[in-house]
Amino acid sequence: MAHPLVPRYLYMMDILEHRSCFLFGPRQTGKTTLIRQQLAGYPTYNLLDQILFVRLSRNPALIRQELTEDPSIVVIDEIQKMPQLLNEVQIMIQEQGIRFLLTGSSARSLRRKGVNLLGGRARSRALHPFVRIELGERFDLDRTLEYGLLPPIYFSDSPSEDLAAYAGDYLKEEVAAEAIVRNIGAFSRFLETAGHAHGEMINFSAMANDSQVPTSTVREYYEILKDTFIAHEVPALTESRKRKAISTSKYYLFDIGLARHLQGRRGLAPGTAEYGSAFESYMFQEIKAFCDYHRLDTPRYWRSKSQFEVDFVFEDIAVETKAKRNVSARDLRGLRALREEKLFSRYILVSMEPAPRVVDGISILPWSDFLDRLWGGEWVRVRFRRSSGQSG
Repeated sequence: MAHPLVPRYLYMMDILEHRSCFLFGPRQTGKTTLIRQQLAGYPTYNLLDQILFVRLSRNPALIRQELTEDPSIVVIDEIQKMPQLLNEVQIMIQEQGIRFLLTGSSARSLRRKGVNLLGGRARSRALHPFVRIELGERFDLDRTLEYGLLPPIYFSDSPSEDLAAYAGDYLKEEVAAEAIVRNIGAFSRFLETAGHAHGEMINFSAMANDSQVPTSTVREYYEILKDTFIAHEVPALTESRKRKAISTSKYYLFDIGLARHLQGRRGLAPGTAEYGSAFESYMFQEIKAFCDYHRLDTPRYWRSKSQFEVDFVFEDIAVETKAKRNVSARDLRGLRALREEKLFSRYILVSMEPAPRVVDGISILPWSDFLDRLWGGEWVRVRFRRSSGQSG
């Protein structure tokens, strides 16, 4: 399947008009393609280019000597490959007023080396896999739930094979190398365990037993996944008073296709628990991307010790997901219980039902309707900008 041009929602010129920016995100989320789409014509240094890398590593000041015409914007792709360049970047920001877009797949390697992070002179953004609004009519829910939304994999004619290569070549080797993980075998076992724990409350001791590593190592590995944007922590909502809440965090891998590959799962049948889990994970991806792109707090979840649960809460909204064509009263129990706490103004159950309806003040929405309203800014104020087919 050909890989068509897909304009991304995140529009970098909005940020670069005012300040430099770090753009982080896992490999193959489309950072380099976004640069080509939105910043064509600006000087670009791709540190994956070995000739360029060797030249600059011998003398980082070359970049300052070469940029003599004071371009307004300069791009450095894969900045974590050469953190020492940030000293030159800071000088050019201060003395020449240049704004930089600095992309990378790991914030950890920069922090670990104690390098100059520009002292607050740059903002930070994260690029996610595709979201539905970007794909438009090319979006396919079943393909998404099975293979995820990484751009080259979504449009691949062999997505299972490409997911295997991604997990093997990138996650088990490059992430491990970035994090100075000496035991690749242990890290690989942990990744498989993390795949099975995707979207679940984390029991670090049980995961340590499954991964055959100490509990402290499991905690460290999760920090690595967070720093390389492979996993997102979903904290628990603990403000409820009528029902005491559990405080344990959940972790979601950044892409449902990757999670399913690490779980060893193939094929999805609607109506199964596995399908419902994939549907919930996909809705998390959309909500998390929406929150990040609009600089909102990360989504949380709520679960009482009496086993009432709501999948996601963010801003003034509580959201439960059910991949069901016929939602029952039982499916509303968690939202009803949370509503008694009077912490939110809107309670939504996202479903496979064909049309919106309201039951006892709870909105039951088709999944596509929910996403249209979310990204359309119906519940959370968003800011749009259109330029050359881009939105953001």
